[in-house]
Amino acid sequence: MRPLRAAAWTGGAALLAAAVTAAAVGFGGTSPGTAVAARTPPATATVERTTLTETKTVGGTLGHGAERTISARSQGTITWLPAEGATLTRGHAVYSADADRVPLLYGGMPLYRELKNGVEGADVALLERNLAELGYDGFDVDDTFTWSTRQAVEQWQEDLGVPVTGAVLPAAVVVAPGPLRVASLKTAQGASANGPVLTATGTTRQVTVNLDTADRHLVKRGMKATVELPDGTTTGGKIRSVGKVATQTGSGQDVATTVEVTISVGRTGFDDAPVEVTIISAQRKNVPAVPVGALLALAEGGYGVQVAEGGATRYAAVETGMFADGKVEVTGVPEGTTVVVPK
Repeated sequence: MRPLRAAAWTGGAALLAAAVTAAAVGFGGTSPGTAVAARTPPATATVERTTLTETKTVGGTLGHGAERTISARSQGTITWLPAEGATLTRGHAVYSADADRVPLLYGGMPLYRELKNGVEGADVALLERNLAELGYDGFDVDDTFTWSTRQAVEQWQEDLGVPVTGAVLPAAVVVAPGPLRVASLKTAQGASANGPVLTATGTTRQVTVNLDTADRHLVKRGMKATVELPDGTTTGGKIRSVGKVATQTGSGQDVATTVEVTISVGRTGFDDAPVEVTIISAQRKNVPAVPVGALLALAEGGYGVQVAEGGATRYAAVETGMFADGKVEVTGVPEGTTVVVPK
């Protein structure tokens, strides 16, 4: 996971500071509509309706999310392992110990005790939900291990080719929130089946960004993003989560305080890669706008534009809205008005 790169904003104060005339322009005792010296403007633009889009570009890392370690908990021997990069789904083996497959179940908690007839609890419900999803029936999906549950477990064990006991030990299964992608193997065939076996991630491609905490309020879940890959191609994405825990990296003047933002993306030609992410943080549709360079700071306060009418010009006060794409939303002058843009 890389630290945040320098970010580029398309809107707001930076554009305003760079574009507004340094010397304040006053109406000089005349009304805003009073004509001033007749001359040919150096350059002009028209007040036009457009869509303004404010974006932020940051560095990120394409991958599959955080890795988790899968460990074996038996006294046997590892007899089969999946390939790195393989996808493991519910009911399929994560590894084998003494030639017995250890299948994957979906859930939010690991098994911590033997599940057998008469046991009750959330772990029983987890097992029964998985059995039902795998096509086994004849029992109620609840938190009680009944004789009917035992019969389903026996059928499941027979189908797996493991000893048929009617009970499930914690070491006999691996529990994860969903499908797994094998990131790396931590053991080999012939090794003891007691300890780390492999590391795995989720199967959904995602981009992780370490976003400066000062910018956290500008992004939210569901916002669209564009991801630029190392080969220059782009793919669409959507913000999936915005972290609530801030962390510090670096030291001295280079210290940065960031939160983790994850962005889901579609299929790409890369499994892992550094990327550039452009996030659409705000958008204003069908608003009147002029180039930011047309704004003038007024001595009376606020901002104005120099309106060109025939061979003469006059100053007109405006209210500014959103800044983006080198333009600024303005009200106070009609659509179609020609304004001066100083060179």
